[in-house]
Amino acid sequence: MPAHRTRLAFEPLSPLLDIREVVESTPNFEFAMNITCDSIDEFPLADFEKLVLFQVVLSGKPLVIRGFDKHLDKQIFSEKWLREKYAKKVEEVRDLVKKRTQNFSMGHYLENLPLLTRQITVHNYADKVVQRLYLKDIDCPPEWHAYLEKLLPPSLFYLNEAPKAFEGPASGKTNLAEIPRTPQGDLIAPAGDLMSSLPPNMRAENLMCYIGHEGTYTPAHQEMCASLGHNIMVDASDGSPEYGKPTEPGSSIWLMTETKDRRIVSEYWMSVLGHDIDIEDFFAPLHAWKIAPFKTWVVEQKPGDLILVPPLAAHQVWNRGTRTMKVAWNRTIVDTLELALREALPHARMVCRDEQYKNKAIVYFTLERYSKLLRQAKNIDHPVVIQLWDDFKRLFSMYKNILLSESFSQKNPEKNVEYHEFQSNVTCSFCRCNIFNRFLTCSGCAYALGGEEDPYDVCMDCYVMGRSCGCVSNLQWMEQFTWKHLTERYETWRRLIFSSDENNKDLKVQFPTFLVARGQAGKKSVAEICQEQLVRRPWNDPKKPNPVAKITKDADSEDENRSKKRRKLRQSLLAKSNDVGRCHVCLHFEVSWKLAPCSNCDQRYCYGSLFRAFEISPQEAMEKHHWLCPKCRKECSCAACQRDPSMKPYEPNCTILGHDTSKVADPRSIETLVDFRKSNLWWLKKFGDDVHGRIQKRQKEAEEAELERHKTLEDQGFSFESSPFDQPVPNGDGNDENEDDENLLVLYEDYGGIPVDPSLVIQDSVETVST
Repeated sequence: MPAHRTRLAFEPLSPLLDIREVVESTPNFEFAMNITCDSIDEFPLADFEKLVLFQVVLSGKPLVIRGFDKHLDKQIFSEKWLREKYAKKVEEVRDLVKKRTQNFSMGHYLENLPLLTRQITVHNYADKVVQRLYLKDIDCPPEWHAYLEKLLPPSLFYLNEAPKAFEGPASGKTNLAEIPRTPQGDLIAPAGDLMSSLPPNMRAENLMCYIGHEGTYTPAHQEMCASLGHNIMVDASDGSPEYGKPTEPGSSIWLMTETKDRRIVSEYWMSVLGHDIDIEDFFAPLHAWKIAPFKTWVVEQKPGDLILVPPLAAHQVWNRGTRTMKVAWNRTIVDTLELALREALPHARMVCRDEQYKNKAIVYFTLERYSKLLRQAKNIDHPVVIQLWDDFKRLFSMYKNILLSESFSQKNPEKNVEYHEFQSNVTCSFCRCNIFNRFLTCSGCAYALGGEEDPYDVCMDCYVMGRSCGCVSNLQWMEQFTWKHLTERYETWRRLIFSSDENNKDLKVQFPTFLVARGQAGKKSVAEICQEQLVRRPWNDPKKPNPVAKITKDADSEDENRSKKRRKLRQSLLAKSNDVGRCHVCLHFEVSWKLAPCSNCDQRYCYGSLFRAFEISPQEAMEKHHWLCPKCRKECSCAACQRDPSMKPYEPNCTILGHDTSKVADPRSIETLVDFRKSNLWWLKKFGDDVHGRIQKRQKEAEEAELERHKTLEDQGFSFESSPFDQPVPNGDGNDENEDDENLLVLYEDYGGIPVDPSLVIQDSVETVST
């Protein structure tokens, strides 16, 4: 039987858990940095924004801002108001135990929270049948939305388009008159949330509310599309009787990681816990966090606490008491877009997770918006304008990479491309990611869905991976923007960048013409690979199944129960077929288009063996003009090659558990190159399954990336010297330990003008010295 990793079981937290005692007794646990919202008033808003940038975005660590409960109107942020206003509104309540949803009216759910809480006791909290009903991902009441928008710093809030007036902490230190404007009165400044660049009908609605009771939870996950997470608790039970019923104080326990540890966390989740964190279906028990090879940041969230979650930082939440009520939203900025395109979207594609944020479209529409502002900003020397130019250049680089991936072969440009005007609603039928421009469609596999024809659309990335409908080939090219329009926008925006500094010759090297950029790529684009594969892969008429394809499918399966005689028969049938080869590693016969041929020797490798044994995706092998196989690179790990003393067999760096995409992909979908349901555990066991060694490699990668990040920040003017923080600035009464944390928020000029909690910095410095 195939190897399977043991999966750690769900273990709930005890109602009597003392989280402070746990943090104090666990070496890798630490309370997250926190400040009070009133401390923001001590400095200009720009300094607070620098703190958020440094702590959450650049350092990738969580930040908690406490005390907003003093500014919340208890008349509307309360269970009583919600029951009176929305009692009859029907919402979907998630049953966490049965993993299904039920329709409850808001009033019915709120009324039964005390009962749901009382049924969980210290004696039965671990029982699998205990009800855990979570009212999550519901639309935020518009009254709450409007109030929070006035209270919170605009740069932190949902769909922020530009700096604006507000009434909360630090509002008195904000001067919008200093920010340059266009002749039309628009502020020339970056947006706080780039989702606001999209037309309203294209935006993802992600301002949500969460209402839970003791024992409800959110499994460990990363924020979608590497975005920044924001979560404020607006109300909770305080332990006093309500409607004649006793209550328990409400709070939420957060366990969070850092951005830099994302690969260590992923490997630990898969190799040790037996779960894939990208699937978001497992709440890790406390003891798993205690022995984890990374730091865990802990927060006990109470009313008025706003938690800022770093991009790609895994976190999970456990609700306590009779009631917790929270409002949450996500923001997209230039930094998170870079992470999304580079890491988050490929991971989402693997597990077929919806991409609701339309990241590539955000890049395009933000460039459109910013270019209009920057044309009015020439020769304006202001910090927000300088930041706007910097963001524009980074967005332009992302746009260049998007266009490069969609470029057809220069020698063989595609002529038969059908135009379908961009409306942002085309998603891949397999991975469910949003498609910005070019894709492939199969009208032959269309069927009626709700009275309308539903064609089978597949993104280029999935098609390269071997994912498609049963026809496999003969798909039609589609595009949602004319290529001429996209390349003209490229040149227009490129010339705009030159106008920002006409004497800077390096800009022309950094931002070449698209033709030059295409030549510098040095590899085939995704679109070019699709062109080649459409020629190589055969068309399977759904009405006339191909007998050779059927034999191939049987031969590719690994049913351990089939007889050796039957296997030999099928292998011999394939061997006699035309255009068939044998994989160098698994020795199975395959049709040629399912094998990667080496450019240097006559060996061929099936894509399944490349993916699991050598961590080489189909695209990595196909995109190279001259691909060298593992044998020629002297790293083949097959039995025959290991007898060669000059060979250094490749040892997999990470665990692949496998994911059954058939549960979420369009039912018309098939996988032809790699069966992604299969894990690489056999290959890991072949090399001794060194979990500790793989995690150490991830730790080393994280350390190297951290050093590189420090270097980059130092180049930008940020200092990491510990000496300025050895002596914290004394507080007014001389008692450093008991003073409110707002008095710990101090500006250090050597730290790039960023307000920092001195106690945190001193601690980090001590750790650095001890290391």
